[in-house]
Amino acid sequence: MKSNLIFLIGYLLLISCKNEKDTINNDIKGGVRPDQYITILGIAQDGGFPHINNTKEFLAVKDKSVKKELVVSLGLLDQKENKKFLFEATPDMPEQLAMLDSEHLHNETIIDGVFLTHAHMGHYTGLMHFGREAMGAKNIPVYAMPKMKLFLETSGPWSQLVNLKNIRIQPIQADTLIRLTTNIKILPFLVPHRDEYSETVGYKIIGNNKSALFIPDINKWSLWKQNVVDQIKNVDYAFIDATFFKNGEIPRPMAEVPHPFIEETVALFEKEPKAVKSKIVFIHFNHSNPAMHKKYNERLALEKQGYRFANTGDMFPL
Repeated sequence: MKSNLIFLIGYLLLISCKNEKDTINNDIKGGVRPDQYITILGIAQDGGFPHINNTKEFLAVKDKSVKKELVVSLGLLDQKENKKFLFEATPDMPEQLAMLDSEHLHNETIIDGVFLTHAHMGHYTGLMHFGREAMGAKNIPVYAMPKMKLFLETSGPWSQLVNLKNIRIQPIQADTLIRLTTNIKILPFLVPHRDEYSETVGYKIIGNNKSALFIPDINKWSLWKQNVVDQIKNVDYAFIDATFFKNGEIPRPMAEVPHPFIEETVALFEKEPKAVKSKIVFIHFNHSNPAMHKKYNERLALEKQGYRFANTGDMFPL
């Protein structure tokens, strides 16, 4: 009887640990959350997954053979100061804010600030949910670069959010450090991208102990004024553009939507040690990218080399 009880307790502990491992990224040891950390709130490219004009994807999600993926977003938590921030205002923002509130930090505000990278549909259009047709929010701080700020202030329907004070734009400048909380600093920097309505920035997120890069969109690494290998060596995590796995992935000229293919990024880091490769966390997957799916053989091969792939719910201490 005693041995059966011991076996049962051991089995329950094993199951508990397995469930914890399934939901908590290995960067958070033992499931104890640090005072400051980043969490992944979405991994898909602007159109999400399933994607418009792909009925088979919707049916696959409906029959649960694959799972829905939200558009790329990071949550940034400072539990010591009881504050939470969002990177990107995606079309899925209501669900992502609910995730932050229910799974991470419930405080008096729905969000303490939103950082935008650029004016493409997956990265700012979620702001509409702060408007009078939905939440009717008051003075949500939105951090925006000069062209992005001007675009929001002068282009409807976004200008209505500004005029009604649903949002309060916080101007930021490239290469100018922002002291977000006592424990967290943010550094925006310009990256080359299709800047039809605004400039495009990446962010360096700096905690007391660790730092991260967030570059969900960039045209090609060779067009950036910085050396991507050097930049990634200087941080602990790099959440970087993985829109496409390789050339020919979509049925139109891929030069129309330039991004660094995962294959191209991997080639740049070929001679780097596993410790450097493991800093890379691929994110922003187009629905066509097979690496979005955990059992894809080439993803598994890259993971053995140290590369990582973002999963919604992952957490990374700062």
